[in-house]
Amino acid sequence: MAAFQSAFLFPPNRWHNHAPSIVECPNGDLLVCWFSGSGEREADDVQILGARKRAHHSKWSQPFLMADTPNYPDCNPCLFIDPRQRLWLVWITILNHRWEGSLLKYRLTRAYQRQLAPRWQEGEVFHISPDAKFVAKVEAYVQRQRERVTQVPPEHRPRFEAYLERILQYAHDELSRRLGWMTRQPPLILGNRLWLPLYSDGFDCSLIAISDDGGDTWRLSEPILAPGAIQPTLLKRKDGTLVAYMRDNGPPPNRIWMAVSHDEGFTWSEPVKTTIPNPGSSVAALALRTGEWVLVCNDTEQGRHQLAVLVSTDEGRSWRTARYLERESSGTGRFAYPTLIQARDGTIHVVYSHATERGSTIKWAQFTREWLLEG
Repeated sequence: MAAFQSAFLFPPNRWHNHAPSIVECPNGDLLVCWFSGSGEREADDVQILGARKRAHHSKWSQPFLMADTPNYPDCNPCLFIDPRQRLWLVWITILNHRWEGSLLKYRLTRAYQRQLAPRWQEGEVFHISPDAKFVAKVEAYVQRQRERVTQVPPEHRPRFEAYLERILQYAHDELSRRLGWMTRQPPLILGNRLWLPLYSDGFDCSLIAISDDGGDTWRLSEPILAPGAIQPTLLKRKDGTLVAYMRDNGPPPNRIWMAVSHDEGFTWSEPVKTTIPNPGSSVAALALRTGEWVLVCNDTEQGRHQLAVLVSTDEGRSWRTARYLERESSGTGRFAYPTLIQARDGTIHVVYSHATERGSTIKWAQFTREWLLEG
């Protein structure tokens, strides 16, 4: 293959096409999904669409339906293949046109390679039930932050205090604890263990669903609490440390958040801001089989007009910008919400939302490790 190639999955159109996810099937096919409609949480016509690129074919299929709850918005799809080679689709249905009213759902199947669209064999609500330990963690966090509130710049203090009051109120309400959990990035899978990243716009925090049996049963981590630290993407260091990189929806400076876990993801350090800019946009991370880490993000404090590929050779302790997938002037486009995988042939695949004055689509890029490191 060429060192780099890219393509639109379909011509730009008037719909809002956003938040793609990608997997490589055992037969070598690439399968991508995203949500599409006239808006996001407030648009009842939003559905989950998909497209397939057959192994050794150059063209993507026409989009096809993956999931649709009539008269409700379906958003934030996440695709992955579990250790038993079952394909999962996890996504949200918005019950009340607010992110806090999201209902997490899943479908899975073994019948996803011959036909164009997967034929789903199972499906259910993905129940997320934070318990008393979650409440205690939020209470302790709020208490600590109230003691530090004088360290917050005066112009940000009212918003920060309102955030603390809100998450405390949500923690004490059982329905608020159980609704609003959403996916963005696929799980980290090592052996039979899966770490599925979740987040909540109501709590403005992240959470990890952990399975030790290939996805049959799940346990929840403690919350990863910081104002606006959401949409985690997970990597694991050679010493066993789990690292979460998160979007920054909080007050300035706008930087990617990072937290670590030393107990297999059940408890997490208090997040800290890295030096990498973030305009309040999703990030995606991947550990290559050769040891380098790759991070795809909007490396700006404002706007999504640049989409950078960063590389680390020391497991995230330092990063350098290797390449740009998109780099335009501010206000001329939105290129965001990447997801990336490394295929069995070693090439790296990225899909992301691509919107310009011509319309909205999903873009796919494939490149080699050598092309990336030579950047």
